Amino acid sequence: MKSVKHIDFFKNVKQIHEFDFGIFYYFDGLVISEMNDGVVFRWKMAQKAIKAARDIFGENTPIAYISNRINSYYVVPTDWIKFFKNRHELYLYSVVGYTKGNILSLYLERLFFRNSIHKFTDLEDAIAWNLKKMTSQKPVN
Repeated sequence: MKSVKHIDFFKNVKQIHEFDFGIFYYFDGLVISEMNDGVVFRWKMAQKAIKAARDIFGENTPIAYISNRINSYYVVPTDWIKFFKNRHELYLYSVVGYTKGNILSLYLERLFFRNSIHKFTDLEDAIAWNLKKMTSQKPVN
């Protein structure tokens, strides 16, 4: 399990926002989250991270999001419905999971997330894949 702050890519960070539920690292068009252990991640928490992303990137910038699950926490999967209802979109969504529990949670999230969720077991692989996709494909708005 690697925290983003312990890899070479960290030198590219633009802003870091530490919330009471976790840390969000903002790069050019890429956001990496690391939730605190035991958190139940809900829509009200997500709204804070979304607002920070809009303040940093603007309203219409395509964003790739990586959930680096270095801690054990729970995502309320039905809150994805609220995400989409509020007209939010992610260009790419990836999960870096290190345990069987991370992967099981991901399957539940997939029931409510209407786009693809890409699964990785290595943070640097997830970053490389997202950066490649972002530069090789033109986002559809």
